[in-house]
Amino acid sequence: MSDVLTAEQKLEQLLAMKAAAALGGGQKRIDAQHSRGKLTARERIELLLDPGSFEEIDMLVRPRGHAGAESPTEAVVTGWGKVEGRPIYLYSFDFTLLGGSLSEAVGEKILKVMDLAMMTGAPIVGIQDSGGARIQDGSESLRGFGEIFTMNVLASGVVPQITVTMGPSAGGGAYSPALTDFIFATEGSGQMYITGPDVIRAVTGEEVTHEDLGGAHSLASRSGVAHFAIAGEEETLAEVRRLLSFLPSNNAEDPPVVYRGDDPERQEEDLLTIVPPEGNRPYDVREIIFRIVDDGDFMEVHELFAPNMVVGFARMAGRTVGFVANQPMVLAGAIDINGARKAARFVRFCDCFNIPVITLVDTSGYLPGTSQEYGGIITHGAKLLYAYAEATVPKITIIVRKSVGGAYIAMGSKHLRGDANFAWPMGEVAVMGADGAVNVVYREELASAADAAGRRKDLIDEYVAKFANPYIPAGRGFLDDVIDPRMTRRKVVRALEMLQNKADRNPPKKHGNIPL
Repeated sequence: MSDVLTAEQKLEQLLAMKAAAALGGGQKRIDAQHSRGKLTARERIELLLDPGSFEEIDMLVRPRGHAGAESPTEAVVTGWGKVEGRPIYLYSFDFTLLGGSLSEAVGEKILKVMDLAMMTGAPIVGIQDSGGARIQDGSESLRGFGEIFTMNVLASGVVPQITVTMGPSAGGGAYSPALTDFIFATEGSGQMYITGPDVIRAVTGEEVTHEDLGGAHSLASRSGVAHFAIAGEEETLAEVRRLLSFLPSNNAEDPPVVYRGDDPERQEEDLLTIVPPEGNRPYDVREIIFRIVDDGDFMEVHELFAPNMVVGFARMAGRTVGFVANQPMVLAGAIDINGARKAARFVRFCDCFNIPVITLVDTSGYLPGTSQEYGGIITHGAKLLYAYAEATVPKITIIVRKSVGGAYIAMGSKHLRGDANFAWPMGEVAVMGADGAVNVVYREELASAADAAGRRKDLIDEYVAKFANPYIPAGRGFLDDVIDPRMTRRKVVRALEMLQNKADRNPPKKHGNIPL
């Protein structure tokens, strides 16, 4: 009898190999993954992508070292598929196989899909659930990390890069996510840190849990490493799909237009009263955003970090826009170190991917204090100036109430190449607030006045009458118009239409040197 296998037998052999690979570390480890409330690598992919669209590559790649000699496949699933009909590339670490550790072969698989994404101009989504570098692979696993970092940098600003942290991501494994554009972390399972609790205890004596150190809520609120902290894996992946719907596939395309019929000329009566006339009374700036965007649909980014600054995506007449807004409910809308960093990075992302920036201004200035000065607010605050001045996408700014000092300049002013700058009638632009200005300008007069308190009140009233209005900057052309608040949506939509074919270029250079 011949030992040569028939075509049917070879096909059966192939199907058996693929079935074994699809099981990853086997049913026992899959059950253990489920018992921790976590989905498998392939289950996550199926939830993220349009049904039936996933095309896997390198399924038959096997570990090369002794650690995985019996493993049917490597510890990451890679390939491409579609989200709302548009292609994306992705990789998903498989924790059931060798703890999802990164080996030489895992690194090569990830680099292959990243390279394909760059060549074809499609987003990259990485789902993290990994124990880090595979110790048995030594320097080869470290090489894999280094080459992935390099590809992250080369892809930056070319295609959107999104990380979804659904398990551990420690040591070198935390740096690739940090180089991507957005990080989602699933509450209860997603964790990122450079050194774990055991190492910290040994080196510093500090006691800290995995969750407090690098859990989703800590990442999103304390360090700001994560942009989103979401309960549940299905909910997390649904939000990834939502984010992708706002973004273009690459830097050569415009974002997709999704118009659902919301009237671009719609007026909002509430906007006449939503902002208190008193400069020190708080309100939620997001209520303005909800009223002027399409269908009230606003996807806030970094919601739990630096809440004195609000950033996120929405649509105006079907077109994606990015919002940056001071939040008067927190620190009176003052700009601090974290707020400046948050807004600057968001503006730069929008500029990378052809997303117009709409800025709503109500700020008392940069936040004073020794902690801010010693923390480097000069350098960090300058990042915001740099981001706005560098950006060449359409930039539309509305001063809704206060715009004071250097913060006036930083928040998308005409002087940083703003394209359309408006103010509401209650807007004010000033070097200082009335109290501080009177104390400086009239210091000697107040010191010798018989009724210093009365005279001070008169001078404050005079200052407010002269400067607490938008007409002086409008008279100099620093504002293009003072508008009826109810007409804000219409004004912004028409400005976006006017700027749709805007062409602006920065001077030729290798790259700028942003104050890091």
